[in-house]
Amino acid sequence: MDPGLSIAYLTAPLRTTVTSGFSLEQGVQLIIIVILLAASALISGAEAAFFSISAQDKQKLDREQGRTPRTVLRLLEKPDNLFATIMVVNNLMNIGVIILSAGFTEGLLNMPDRPVLKCILQIGIITFAIVLLGEVLPKIFSTRYALKLARLTALPLYVMEWVTRPVSKIFLKSNSAVNRRIQESKKSMTIGQLSDALDLTSDDLEEEEKILKGIVRFATIEVREVMVPRVDIVALDIASPFRSVLSRMIEHAYSRYPVYQDDIDNLKGVIYLKDLLPHTQKTNSFRWQTLVRPPFFIPENKKISDLLEEFRTNRMHLAIVVDEYGGTSGLISMEDILEEIVGEIRDESDVEEEIIYRTVGANTYIFDGKTLLNDLVKILELSDDFFEGLRGGSDTVAGLFLELLGDIPETGEEVKIGHLTFIVKSKDDRRITEVQIHVDNSENE
Repeated sequence: MDPGLSIAYLTAPLRTTVTSGFSLEQGVQLIIIVILLAASALISGAEAAFFSISAQDKQKLDREQGRTPRTVLRLLEKPDNLFATIMVVNNLMNIGVIILSAGFTEGLLNMPDRPVLKCILQIGIITFAIVLLGEVLPKIFSTRYALKLARLTALPLYVMEWVTRPVSKIFLKSNSAVNRRIQESKKSMTIGQLSDALDLTSDDLEEEEKILKGIVRFATIEVREVMVPRVDIVALDIASPFRSVLSRMIEHAYSRYPVYQDDIDNLKGVIYLKDLLPHTQKTNSFRWQTLVRPPFFIPENKKISDLLEEFRTNRMHLAIVVDEYGGTSGLISMEDILEEIVGEIRDESDVEEEIIYRTVGANTYIFDGKTLLNDLVKILELSDDFFEGLRGGSDTVAGLFLELLGDIPETGEEVKIGHLTFIVKSKDDRRITEVQIHVDNSENE
């Protein structure tokens, strides 16, 4: 193109004509545009008004009589539905304004030589009208008169919610599905990143690494994985004489004991050693049962993170774990939960820890059958999900063996899981007492 012609084209006066009068069609379009803008402004103001209503305003509406206050409160009961309705209606209004405004400005602006400039002007005018008149000003106004505007728009919004319900439900379900996926992705990604980062820590931070890994796993551990099993519970018979109870408490040196009647599945409560200390000089006639506190029952599949919060809230330190039939499955204390993070907690009153395994050769160990799988993972330094998909409802080494074989095995029978070989070392008629485990590190390399 000739440069001279280009400059002349840009500097030429705009041959723009704005029609001096409206045709009937343009007049109708303008009226509809104004109505839609007003409706959009009202809906936008209602959105800000409803979601800025305070608790005091709700109490005021609750005290009022009439249909309108009840409708406002009914809409506020389901804020997601209300928001979806407002979004659907407001967008429909704005789409209508855009379509009609495009046709209206097309006839109003006569710029045959400047189609691009004409398009920019149309977009600017429509955007200005929708944003300023349909969004910004109504929301500024509604924050000052929230309650009045909520009352004014309550009935129309209630009708709109009913009319747009099919579309709103699709919107809400889609939004819920996307949010769920995002949250799950964030959670799994965060745990994975933490685990990877901990694996890169130096050997000088071994203890700190164990604590941090315990924190990472903390939210996923269930009570049945760390509880004291039923067979190891030291409980007191509620019919026992006082001096016998004291002797049993002194023998085991625990601070809290479950109390049962007839059998351990019928627990009546928990007795605290500190509650009996002021009565140590009394005879067997003393009714120690009056000091028994109510038991705190929890299911086996409860997360220990949730239980820790309940312990903290209720100021408790011991819970009785029950199975799906209500029978006693085990017990768990505050100390058991904290040990999952910081490791074994020992104090001056603890007796020497019972040895649950021993080394009998190169990478070969013998474990007590009742050793918890959670402890086995720590001792053999296995991955947290090593038994995932295999353990089912079992929590101990013997239980896993029984679950895999489906029967009580004979001495010498073996099962191979990954790079571990499990062999029954000893058993009685009802249970496996000892299991030998050989670790083949060559398969794990």
